[in-house]
Amino acid sequence: MPHSTEVIDAHLAGLASALLPYRRVAGELARWGDELAARLAQGGRLLVAGNGGSAAEAQHLAAELVGKLRADRAPLSAIALSAETSSLTAIGNDYGFEEVFARQVRAHGRPDDILLLLSTSGRSANLIRAARAGQETGLRCWAFTGPVPNPLAEACAEVLAVPSPDPQVVQELHLVSAHVLCEYVELALPTALGTPAGYAALPLVDPGLGRAPSYTESDNKGPFLPQGEVAVEVPEELVEELPPVEHRPVGSRRPHSRGPNSRGAGP
Repeated sequence: MPHSTEVIDAHLAGLASALLPYRRVAGELARWGDELAARLAQGGRLLVAGNGGSAAEAQHLAAELVGKLRADRAPLSAIALSAETSSLTAIGNDYGFEEVFARQVRAHGRPDDILLLLSTSGRSANLIRAARAGQETGLRCWAFTGPVPNPLAEACAEVLAVPSPDPQVVQELHLVSAHVLCEYVELALPTALGTPAGYAALPLVDPGLGRAPSYTESDNKGPFLPQGEVAVEVPEELVEELPPVEHRPVGSRRPHSRGPNSRGAGP
């Protein structure tokens, strides 16, 4: 059995050997962040997907955009296609596992949205089909993969390929890439929104869905936070007088009510 530090030393050595070559390709993330921020600021959406550990990283990336990475800001639209288990299993059952992402891309994707696909090998059939569906739908297709060439990289407009044969190292640098991409998005967002500090609300994709809270620098709750509270007006004709709540000791039973149609003594 190897010494207790040999495993971690070997793993870190593999990671370190990939860092410098990765640094040469990771510069693309700044440009990707600018483009993604611009599209999201115009009401666009990011669709992101992967399998296994890459599925978890896809969800992680979506969470950073819908929530935040650092400072509070307007929420950004991002959907992890691997997260909705009912759709995944229904599509897989009816159309096959190779279609689980492609069909969601056709359902949720709109022209000028961005599709980001994560794969250590770049050979996952369901991701390749998703990329093709994205192209057909008019999405901008990106990929995080392992070494190139690979079929997924060829199916996407742009790829950030980690130059390591070790899937663990590839996944770890994909996570770094996700964090750095989100940071570049947040840095670019003020310019994309045309505001000095990125406080403006994003435009609504469908105004019929309701009004989004506004985000302004002057908000006394702090930067990037919504002003005040959203008030919902309920028409008077829809308001009914509710009966008072009856409080009974735990374990007690409600007295049996005998109406004209009651039968028997009841419990």
